[in-house]
Amino acid sequence: MPDSLSVAEDNVIRDLRGTQAAAKGFDAPDASSAQLLSVLRQVPGFFCFLRCPDDVVTLTNDAFRQLTGGRAITDLALDETPLARWPGFQERLDQARSGTAPSGPLRVAIHSQADPKSTVEEQFVQFSFQPVWGVSRTLLGVAVHGSDVTEHVRREQELNASNEQAEAILEVLGDGFVAFDKEFRVIKLNPAALRYDGRQADEIIGKIQWEAWPTSAGSALEVAYRKCLAEQVQVSLERRYLGFGKDRWLELRACPVPGGIVSFYRDITERKASEEALRASEERFRALVEAVPHQVWEAGPDGSVEWSNGRLPEYLGTTLDDLGNGAWERIVHPDDYPVVLQAWRQALQDGTVFESEIRLSRARDGTYRWFLSKAVPVRDPAGSVIRWIGTNTDIHDRKMAAEELAHLNARLEKRVEESTRDRDRLWHLSTDLMLVADFEGTILTANPAWSRMLEWKNGDLIRASVLDFVHPEDQDDAHLAVRRLSRELTTCGIQSRLRHRDGSYRWIAWTAVSDERFIHAIGRDITAEEEASQALKQAEEALRQSQKMEAVGQLTGGIAHDFNNLLTGVIGSLDLIQTRVAQGRTGDIGRYIDAAMSSANRAAALTHRLLAFSRRQPLDPKPVDANALVGSMEELFRRTARETIRVELRAGQDLWLPLCDPNQLENALLNLVINARDAMPDGGAIAIETANVELDHAYAATQQDVKPGQYVALSVSDTGSGMSDDVLARVFEPFFTTKPIGQGTGLGLSMVYGFVRQSGGHVRITSGIGQGTTVKIFLPRYLGDAVPRDLSATNALATRPKAHETVLVVEDERVVRDLIVEMLEEQGYRVLQAEDGPKGLAILQTGQPIDLLLTDVGLPGLNGRQLADAFRAQRPDQKVLFMTGYVESNLLSAGFLGPGMEVIAKPFPLETLAAKIEAIIHGP
Repeated sequence: MPDSLSVAEDNVIRDLRGTQAAAKGFDAPDASSAQLLSVLRQVPGFFCFLRCPDDVVTLTNDAFRQLTGGRAITDLALDETPLARWPGFQERLDQARSGTAPSGPLRVAIHSQADPKSTVEEQFVQFSFQPVWGVSRTLLGVAVHGSDVTEHVRREQELNASNEQAEAILEVLGDGFVAFDKEFRVIKLNPAALRYDGRQADEIIGKIQWEAWPTSAGSALEVAYRKCLAEQVQVSLERRYLGFGKDRWLELRACPVPGGIVSFYRDITERKASEEALRASEERFRALVEAVPHQVWEAGPDGSVEWSNGRLPEYLGTTLDDLGNGAWERIVHPDDYPVVLQAWRQALQDGTVFESEIRLSRARDGTYRWFLSKAVPVRDPAGSVIRWIGTNTDIHDRKMAAEELAHLNARLEKRVEESTRDRDRLWHLSTDLMLVADFEGTILTANPAWSRMLEWKNGDLIRASVLDFVHPEDQDDAHLAVRRLSRELTTCGIQSRLRHRDGSYRWIAWTAVSDERFIHAIGRDITAEEEASQALKQAEEALRQSQKMEAVGQLTGGIAHDFNNLLTGVIGSLDLIQTRVAQGRTGDIGRYIDAAMSSANRAAALTHRLLAFSRRQPLDPKPVDANALVGSMEELFRRTARETIRVELRAGQDLWLPLCDPNQLENALLNLVINARDAMPDGGAIAIETANVELDHAYAATQQDVKPGQYVALSVSDTGSGMSDDVLARVFEPFFTTKPIGQGTGLGLSMVYGFVRQSGGHVRITSGIGQGTTVKIFLPRYLGDAVPRDLSATNALATRPKAHETVLVVEDERVVRDLIVEMLEEQGYRVLQAEDGPKGLAILQTGQPIDLLLTDVGLPGLNGRQLADAFRAQRPDQKVLFMTGYVESNLLSAGFLGPGMEVIAKPFPLETLAAKIEAIIHGP
């Protein structure tokens, strides 16, 4: 070591002399700096000092320089030394500067001095970082002292790896593993053990064996475990495990270990089942061998019989002991033995199956019977035949039948010739069409019936396609039938029209069958039957038309009856008003006006019901919260029902939103509640229920015009008198009612039916005498994102001052138009009017500003929607309000009302129209 010191080293020694570090053995007042540095450099282990705050290495001992590959790092900043690349070194140095003294092993990669990037070796060093403070609590630096713990760390790593490997083996081990202490307390289980048991680990660990598995207490398993622990010997046993829902066979092996025992076990249920199945199979095999009608035997390589079932000794009249070597020569017919012997030797030589027909002597009468003898060789691993397993099957009757068959063949050929002649006669004399065609439909041959029935000659048919003679409307079905017959051997039936030579067509019912090469077909003339069927259909259609006309007559009669009553009230009231005005008696006019309005409102309600029944009423469908709607009507339902009737609401959970007109739904539910009330004169209960329902294809197939899908179901059930089947079949007919005259119009259920069908839904009614009635309506689920408005809220419009907005009124009925114009002018609007579509369009072309187009839908010349489209073409934001008293099917289609368009149904109170116009122009 040189005596001279670097400036940095001398400064460090000088600073260390008065610090707290001096009390730890670094202070040598009488020693020179070089001597003190020599002492520091010989400190055991690895030592270095880093000056703060610039992190410069100022002192290192010889051992520390070994960690840097022999490189001198004194006076170098930390970032310029290998120390900066040691994982965790910088972090612990920062902790020491902050006042702590971290320690712990670090991995040090020692690099070659010649090649700093190559690693020579790797060590683990236990470093301690000690901050060194000056007299004024100034941090002078950090003293780093370390010792080599490589061997210790590596032993720990190996131990951890060994433990992890053992744990991993236990984790993937297919056998169950349980470890017990000396008290037989469970201290560990592997996943396989938990799979066998079916419980969680925390339900078992910590419990004594007999607590964790109560059925093992006092069993052979407890005896085995105690023996394993007491005698320190391995114990094995098989045990049936019953408990915690298990019924399994386990193979257990208990082994003593320090501090307790471990138990390995595997599930052998399948093996036990296999063994049991094998035993049962052997028993079945023995029973089968004895039961089969064949002689079963086993012989050695030379053919000597060693075992057989009872049938062979019984047939031969001898015992199994007598069937030794040479037995076959005694029992086989002398004429067959040489052939049998040659076949046996050849099979033995080739190791193939022996098979031969032989005659065996029968003990009862000494006669011989034919048998098919067949034997399979059993070989050893070297391939040599060590035994034969054989059977003798009685084929005597078959052999005799074969001989008889030979005699029959001659007679059969004669019969085939006769049958062929019969077939040819049938081919020529049949009145049905016959043909043979290839799989392309090309006719190869046809019988003479073609000429007699359709006047086609043989030359016209051969090599022509059968499809050329089929009516164009029937060719697709005929082509499919030919394709089906060409793909598979099958029988096919089809009806089609064939062209006569004169151009007319005749109905033919075909029966066709295919073989591997051709299509064979027979066609029967069913023209007369088809004509009779068409005549029957026409008669049925005429009957249905007659029934329709009768229903129309009933409908118009009912409408005329009700409207005459209502018009009598209106006309009579107006007549009296006119008379009283002429008399100057105006005091009673209000009463007559109320009577006229009552009859008019009833007429409007009747019209709405008729439109609902015919599915022509104008609807305003929107997503509806059915539970909220039913809840808002609860008080109305209870007031409608009598005090003796209990009303129950059953709201479905997580109810979907149906898409329908909420006002019409309210009317429909109210009608159903009224019907239910009238069916219970003595009291009862009404249940109104909502639910989500999905109608599948199977249900839709049993109903008329029902599409499968998701629906919201609303049902009204009562405990009333119910209905008979004949009444139930007519409940939806207009003007049909079971109530006394004057107590019902017969349109309530018809209106419900029309509204639901117009909304795309379905109605189902069930009832029985004395069993009450349930009416369930299915409305389609709404799948959009709109949120239904609050049905309980009232949208009262505040009266707003008018800014003289302009309204164009287009109405072809003069009285209605004059009333609307007068009402709007009184409201402060500027009103333009036209009596038809073309005149309304002419007003548009003047360019006047128009805030609202109020138009009837049914207009002469140009209907309301066409007029609105003409306005929208020039004024895309034009607001439109349609008036209608009857809506055609095409106007009810989706998309009729565009953005900014609304509809109001006639008749309507003028106040309702005024509120609607106010909401459209100014917003709600």
